[in-house]
Amino acid sequence: MSETNVIRVGVVGAGGRMGRTVCAAVDADPALALVAAVDPGAVGHEVQGLAIAAELSALADAGAQVVVDFTVADASRTTLPWLAGHGIHAVVGTTGFSDADLDTFRSAFTSSNCLIASNFAISAVLMMRFAELAAPWFDTAEIIELHHDAKIDAPSGTAVTTAQRMAVASADWAPDPTTHEVYPGARGGVGPAGIHVHAVRMRGMVAHQEVILGALGQTLTIRQDSYDRSSYMPGVVMACKHIADHRGLTIGLDSYLGV
Repeated sequence: MSETNVIRVGVVGAGGRMGRTVCAAVDADPALALVAAVDPGAVGHEVQGLAIAAELSALADAGAQVVVDFTVADASRTTLPWLAGHGIHAVVGTTGFSDADLDTFRSAFTSSNCLIASNFAISAVLMMRFAELAAPWFDTAEIIELHHDAKIDAPSGTAVTTAQRMAVASADWAPDPTTHEVYPGARGGVGPAGIHVHAVRMRGMVAHQEVILGALGQTLTIRQDSYDRSSYMPGVVMACKHIADHRGLTIGLDSYLGV
């Protein structure tokens, strides 16, 4: 591939574990070039031979065409409008945005594009799609998500997205028969359409989710496991390569996979 066809990529949050993993994946792909790394909390450190900068201006200075953002919602609320204003595409793994946030991003990204995905593992994208397809055929469903013990939010963005999509696919779920919880909260949190969501935080885990659906005399369990942060990288790399073809704001990686 000629140098003129290589996509120039910057990474925000480059000093964190996920950011460093993204930097390594981008640097390893011959169709991509890592040109800038930004993280105010890691200024002066290096990643893949690049000095980590403090300011977003480093992305424009380096001529980044696509920027990957795996930070937190508060930071992304500043980063994404800035990228839109500079005509830079955004691949975003941050979750926790409100509907108002999404409306803001939708209005901002007119000269460049933005993908926001709760999970970039292709197996997780398919898991959510399979659960959505199965939902109308079952009477009950529960979601169990399991993550490492450093994750501070619950339930995960993937679990929230799964519940939302299942609720849109079917609002006709049997009521919860529980009338008394010996331990309050034992039945988990109640999501859209009354779908229960349970969050496990445990050392030794990375990111895992089960969707259990039940009907008369039968159950279906759909499970996805990410054993390492590298599981997200094929999706991130694919998004960097194809985001120019997806106009405006896109939610979820599904359309990139054609599912």
